[in-house]
Amino acid sequence: MSELDQIKFEESFLQLDSLAYATGKPELLARIKQHWDDFRVDEELGFAPTGAGEHLLLRIEKAGQSTTEVARQISSTLGISDSDIGYSGMKDRQARTRQWFSIRLDQAAEAELGRLQSDQLQILEQSRNQRKLQIGAHKANHFQLILREVMGVNASGAESPATNAEASLDRKLQTLAQQGVPNYFGSQRFGRDLSNLHQVRELLRAEASQAVATRNRYRHKRKRSMLYSAARAYLFNQLLSARITRGNWASYVDGDVLNLNHTKRCFLVEPGAWGPELQQRLDELDIHITGLLPGRIDSKDRYVTRGQSADTEKAVCKEFAELVTGLEQQGLSAARRPLRFQVQQLQWQWLDSTTVSLAFTLPTGAYATSLLREVCLLRENEHSH
Repeated sequence: MSELDQIKFEESFLQLDSLAYATGKPELLARIKQHWDDFRVDEELGFAPTGAGEHLLLRIEKAGQSTTEVARQISSTLGISDSDIGYSGMKDRQARTRQWFSIRLDQAAEAELGRLQSDQLQILEQSRNQRKLQIGAHKANHFQLILREVMGVNASGAESPATNAEASLDRKLQTLAQQGVPNYFGSQRFGRDLSNLHQVRELLRAEASQAVATRNRYRHKRKRSMLYSAARAYLFNQLLSARITRGNWASYVDGDVLNLNHTKRCFLVEPGAWGPELQQRLDELDIHITGLLPGRIDSKDRYVTRGQSADTEKAVCKEFAELVTGLEQQGLSAARRPLRFQVQQLQWQWLDSTTVSLAFTLPTGAYATSLLREVCLLRENEHSH
């Protein structure tokens, strides 16, 4: 890699805030997570527990702790292996969240669960299940948020009186409810100061050069998987941003792979078969355009873009060839992700002239921050209580 390419590659990691907006750059500025109760999430399971089995499902309410911190606390308190603990999704630390964990635990040891309880952690429900909880097993997340210190922001980014704040917020939310929300991966996927992206670059280069010492620093399977996922998420965001810039992130172009809303099912449209019925389903958010999560594309893969759609994906992959090639060399398989998501049960209310209460439901894998970034520029308190 030339010095010029290296500089470009380094700078590319600093462009998360410059991802394209589907509804134009926000005209409002707001603060989130000033208090734990300003950001509440309630996870909804996608299945009913079996009622019997070696795994115990716990519905836990936590505040001021990340999902992995709670998992470590469960492991150390009950004296069980990390591998015996499962959860469906990662939830914010600076929030009050309710989510499900599974633990492989004998019934005789259930009396020890009381040792987990604290002001920041409460067990709300428990039920036996035959299987360990897997990532993505939940159906949806229900959010209740408070936006504080809402004010206007001018073109240069300076604060200004929010004289039309209510109209701006109403217009944005109504548009997003109708057309869907860009399905960007949230910034938390990339670590503080994009550290996960810098680490995955270091890991991929170590793999390519057989640098044993560096590879050993990332020998933990879960850590490597997290870094690879961060790289794929970053590349997907770049592709989605490119489609938004081209004005076709929510409209069909030749060769697109489509997704059925609220499922993982994909399908292709035969050349020349796109018509009014499919267009109506796209307009009504029943189906969505998908984007590439880079990796190896097997010759047997059914859902591969072609034509204009493939050209867009290839252009983005070429721009970030080092990341793409590294992921392919590590054997990751290519996958698809919808370019947008449908927000449901969207409600909002102005509590006073600068405070908004916002409630909505998102499907698995969708980020609340991706909805919020379309509405307002966000300031977050890192040490809220």
